[in-house]
Amino acid sequence: MTQERPLVLIVDDNPTNIDLLVATLKSDYRLGIAKRGQQALEYAGKFHPNLILLDIMMPEMDGYQVCTLLKQDPATATIPIIFITAMQDTASKTKGFEHGAVDYITKPFHTAEVLARVRTHVELEQMRSQLLSHNALLEQKVKHQTAELQEMLNGSIISMARMVEIRDPYTAGHQQRVAQLACAIASKLGLSDHVIEGIRIAGLLHDVGKIRIPVSILSRAGSLLDAELEVIKIHSQVGFEILKNIPFPWPVAQAVFQHHERLDGSGYPLGLRGGDLLLESKILTVADVTEAKSSFRPYRPALGLQAAIDELKDYRGVYYDADTVDACLELLTKENFTFAEIEDSQGKPILCVASSDTIDSSLPL
Repeated sequence: MTQERPLVLIVDDNPTNIDLLVATLKSDYRLGIAKRGQQALEYAGKFHPNLILLDIMMPEMDGYQVCTLLKQDPATATIPIIFITAMQDTASKTKGFEHGAVDYITKPFHTAEVLARVRTHVELEQMRSQLLSHNALLEQKVKHQTAELQEMLNGSIISMARMVEIRDPYTAGHQQRVAQLACAIASKLGLSDHVIEGIRIAGLLHDVGKIRIPVSILSRAGSLLDAELEVIKIHSQVGFEILKNIPFPWPVAQAVFQHHERLDGSGYPLGLRGGDLLLESKILTVADVTEAKSSFRPYRPALGLQAAIDELKDYRGVYYDADTVDACLELLTKENFTFAEIEDSQGKPILCVASSDTIDSSLPL
């Protein structure tokens, strides 16, 4: 006998029945023999046969009990079981199926019937096993390809973010820091990993619309003129136009569009109010204000993190969503949130430019 042939376990206490089944199946299958239920359980657990032919009426433990125990054990639960018995009433057959059997062969045996039923269920089990193997392989490929696509997406997003930084070196790293804080706030609010990933991407791209703003305005020292401020305000709309046709599984374009809106309708570009704002944009707004307020800008020095904290407290529930502000303040004042180190396109670290002497040293930062 070759090891490649399927293994069938015959469980019966009657030697005559065993001899008949062996004579019928030995040419096509490897065979195992058990004359008691406990022997069958031990054999199945050790050798994992492709099929079990199981007698019902046996001493010590009947076939129904053996079948139940086999199905309860994860190691043997998937092995197909065919009951073999002299009982031909419908109730007995139904009981066998209820216990997990796949088929029923009645005694006296007919060689052709035994061969046909055994062959059918062995082939079905082989096909099921092959399908599971193919599915597992497919899942691995999908995971691998998904990881590659995710890496490509991340690379594209970082490249888009750095386009703005190249034109506006004074705020280099701003978008990445906003993304870090926004994700921390979202996590604090108990949002799902899927939603947080969308917020991360929106944070990395929230200022991509500044690609349309003249460098002379972005890098201009001193206070900006009203006309220059109006030009800068178009970056939310431009960012939305750049991103709206990218099929993200998150509302990235809308969050970018709304990240300068305020709860009371005093924001821009549409003057939306609280109920019209996405939760993602509310989180992005708080993270953006916190990072921008504490950092250096060409038109003003760094105001420090305490100024950002004061801003959030003063306008909590007015400009900024109260729950989001509370989560942000808890991160900053109680949980020692710090921005991770960020590198520029040449791999050099970009440090947050809010100097330590502008931060209230009494805060546990």
